[in-house]
Amino acid sequence: MSIRRRGTAAGAALALSGAGVLLGLAASPAQAAEVSYATHCVPPAGISPVDGTTKVEITAPATAKVGDTVDVVWKFVQAASKNPDIIDLPADSVQPSGVLKAAGAQTAGIAMQGTRTNPAIPKGGDMVLSDMKGSLKLTAAGAVTLTPDAYTVNAMSTDTKCSPKETVQKAATIQVTDGGGGTSSSTPTRSATPTRSSTPTRSTTPTATTSGGSGQRDFTGKEVQIPYACKTPIGDKNATSPVQIDARKNGGNFDLTVQFKKSVMNSPADIPKDSVKPSMEVVLGGADKGTVHVEGPANAQPIKSGDPIEIPDLTGTYKPGASGSSTLSPGVLTVKALGTTTTCTPTRTEASLTLDTSGQPGGASGGTSASGGSAGGGSTSGSGGLAETGASDHGALKALGLVAGTAILLGGAVFTFMPGRRVRR
Repeated sequence: MSIRRRGTAAGAALALSGAGVLLGLAASPAQAAEVSYATHCVPPAGISPVDGTTKVEITAPATAKVGDTVDVVWKFVQAASKNPDIIDLPADSVQPSGVLKAAGAQTAGIAMQGTRTNPAIPKGGDMVLSDMKGSLKLTAAGAVTLTPDAYTVNAMSTDTKCSPKETVQKAATIQVTDGGGGTSSSTPTRSATPTRSSTPTRSTTPTATTSGGSGQRDFTGKEVQIPYACKTPIGDKNATSPVQIDARKNGGNFDLTVQFKKSVMNSPADIPKDSVKPSMEVVLGGADKGTVHVEGPANAQPIKSGDPIEIPDLTGTYKPGASGSSTLSPGVLTVKALGTTTTCTPTRTEASLTLDTSGQPGGASGGTSASGGSAGGGSTSGSGGLAETGASDHGALKALGLVAGTAILLGGAVFTFMPGRRVRR
């Protein structure tokens, strides 16, 4: 059940080219070390937990200065679990995320995330996971150690949560010296030795954006995995969906767009047009407080039984109520259909976007939402998007059902949350 990769990473020169990298930083050799640890993985309900061994290789600069922002890479040599004998996973349907622990001179949890790039994985096959990347701003001189921790494998909107069963050995150490300079970025050079993974290096998940220069108008958030607890008219159910929040500056305000990437609901019955209406309360944190109401249009066309129901882009306007760095996180999702209401509350949320804001009269700060909804306190960031893992009985979490205006769960008529963005024609 291991993923064999040939070769080990070797010491190499630190790459300093690319956008956002300052050339003033002296070159520092990269280091790469492999560690293995016993791991307990918890798939979604209905699939038995798995105990296995995780082997990872951590690459980071050997030396850096206080004030530098260093990039680190987590390479999976072996995942702890295989693809369950339930469904073949198509190409580009699996995305890992996790946490790398920094200790010593500086203590921090580094959020790591890979791209959704993988070859097709058959039932029972070894999980082929993309490299995860993250960054750490160094704040203190001394030795900073890096140790792998828990990680999650998201496959077709289902999550398998894997946690260490033993004390994990440190995988890399950065010797940090007193630099006294500005922030620079150190990008480690990975070993050029080819590995088994043939997945392309293309980023499908943008990082959270903080507004920079005064001329910038468009801000792209990162895709975050949000586990929801949904209350329906007939019972409760859980579902996980990837969500991304983008913004466009409009004077002192921001026009928001919330995307549910490849979030699809299958209709168990014929639904007429203008019958399904989604909305969400985006949670503000950091300098600002409250929520921002966003909503999407009702279905413009009738939906036949068995056809997918897509959650359209949700839009709204964020009017800042405070000046500073404000975060935006997915909040409560509401879906109204045929006279019924399903409310999905995040069990853990994570900031998708960070904006530099200037307070506006009547803005969100102070405990009231921009749309008149209830206040939401700040966002609560999770450990790199960790939740559950694996594939459900039909390759998707079953969340919501609707037949003749009555919500039902499971059985033959269901709504299913599925990952990824819908195809546009």
